[in-house]
Amino acid sequence: MNELKGIHHVTAITSSAEKIYDFFTYTLGLRLVKKTVNQDDIKTYHLFFADDVGSAGTDMTFFDFPGIPRGVHGTNEISKTSFRVLSDAALDYWVKRFDKYDVKHKGIQEQFGTKILPFVDFDDQQYQLVSDEFDEGVAAGTPWQDGPIPLEFAITGLGPVHVRTSYFDYFKEVLEKVFFMREIAQEDAYHLFEMGEGGHGAQVVVEYNTVLPQARQGFGTVHHTAFRVDDRNDLEAWQQRLQSFKLPNSGYVERYFFGSLYSNVAPSILFELATDGPGFMGDEPYETLGEKLSLPPFFEDKREHIESLVRPIDTIRSTKHFEKEYL
Repeated sequence: MNELKGIHHVTAITSSAEKIYDFFTYTLGLRLVKKTVNQDDIKTYHLFFADDVGSAGTDMTFFDFPGIPRGVHGTNEISKTSFRVLSDAALDYWVKRFDKYDVKHKGIQEQFGTKILPFVDFDDQQYQLVSDEFDEGVAAGTPWQDGPIPLEFAITGLGPVHVRTSYFDYFKEVLEKVFFMREIAQEDAYHLFEMGEGGHGAQVVVEYNTVLPQARQGFGTVHHTAFRVDDRNDLEAWQQRLQSFKLPNSGYVERYFFGSLYSNVAPSILFELATDGPGFMGDEPYETLGEKLSLPPFFEDKREHIESLVRPIDTIRSTKHFEKEYL
């Protein structure tokens, strides 16, 4: 059985598809590579923000469930999403950028020997930038070439996913025995796990916390995180492995842009395993990725109905010119 290759994507919940589009496009400089709907709830948008070509391991995605309440951060949640940048100097740039655009942040810090910059969005969704200055392991992606961020400072992909749990011993056993992850460092209540080639694109930080109240999912929180496998054969092998440990799982799910397998691996923690391909380039040209409502072929006969359920969002960028903003 092949090991997990790294982080595939993180999916979170937003209060506003329009506002998260603006924040990720104009402030963070990530590229919207797919505007589609939640396949299990077609009245809900599903937006995919990634690198220049939608590479696996670079995308954060959002649902905007109508009427969902604000989430509550606490223990037993996927608590924070990291984004990779090339260097420590890039973090200095982002401090200035966040100050200019009134993005709340905590300044440059250090964890596990790496410089980080924690920040939040308008929903109090928790993020951090992580410097790849000394990173080795899974390669980063390609920054959005036509975006507003100078390429030497731009986001290149996903970094370590943070999980907060009150069931640390159990969760550690799941990561190590089921998913072949390995603990490589510890700082106080934080434990660093790694998979595959390792490095920032293949790490999970687990915080052991029995003090905070139980987290509650809603807008401003993460829905699930996904890890990379090669293809459907790998997914089927992993399904058998999950079953051998009596972990519940969804079985193979066809998402069109990739294949998926879901499992609630611990209380309130949903993991997905997802294939690297076929990716986001199959149904739209590179120049206009994410500009139209993209539907998988099995939804095309419902397009008129789906378009009546989701409000239009203007995501056209191919006619716009972004000046690289040096600060």
